[in-house]
Amino acid sequence: MIIDIHTHAFPNKLAERAIPALEKKADVKAHLDGRISSLVTSMDRSDIDLAVVASIATKPSQFQTILAWSEEIRSHRLLPFPSVHPEDKDIEAHLQVIADAGFHGIKLHPYYQEFSLDEPRMMKIFRSIEKIGLILLLHTGYDIAYERIPIADPEKIAGISHRFPELRMVTTHFGAWEDWDCVEEHLLGKEIYMDTSHSMQFMGEERVKKFLKTHPKQFVVFGTDSPWGNQAADVERIRTMEMVEADRRLILGDNACKLLGL
Repeated sequence: MIIDIHTHAFPNKLAERAIPALEKKADVKAHLDGRISSLVTSMDRSDIDLAVVASIATKPSQFQTILAWSEEIRSHRLLPFPSVHPEDKDIEAHLQVIADAGFHGIKLHPYYQEFSLDEPRMMKIFRSIEKIGLILLLHTGYDIAYERIPIADPEKIAGISHRFPELRMVTTHFGAWEDWDCVEEHLLGKEIYMDTSHSMQFMGEERVKKFLKTHPKQFVVFGTDSPWGNQAADVERIRTMEMVEADRRLILGDNACKLLGL
């Protein structure tokens, strides 16, 4: 079983506007058009059985809309992760609503939601996520569309992990996108989940091999960041990488399966 723990999609009408706007902002080309149908087709072509579809609330008022759409798209192939905004005055209640609705986790993104991981208000949010038992899929490292201000860097991540040891946090992009020197210093080797999303082609083969050899095997999960990452190419990278077959199975699906409680 192959699980992609990190994808994005939008309602069809929104996808028509959102993907071109995001492509322009980041100066990158998406591999898909942002629709659910395109994601499922890509999954079929890539032998991916299940995908987490992560939403990002860019303002508090989007909570109900995102929750309703997450309910709509949930299926045996798709596990939506709704989102809350840090400025939401009812954030703890909304986190509980997400859990009570049977969703496994949420997505937060420091750049799109304008927060730093070490802000006092975020400590309350992380504590609530930990207490309620949701998985936190967290954008970590820099973001291709934003100025490189360290608001989601490995040192802050290590601090969160230490302060909230029961928080099931998945750090994206091998711990921190384009901040992998600091990942080696602060995160590598610790029992902190990292996904492989949209990173291997930027890190270089030797660094990827080092990370996969050094980090605890049970704490690496496969992700692509589709539509930005190419699912078929990323599956093939893991399939052809030199490693023990049991470790390959852990990365491609077994670890995510256990994390998600499937």
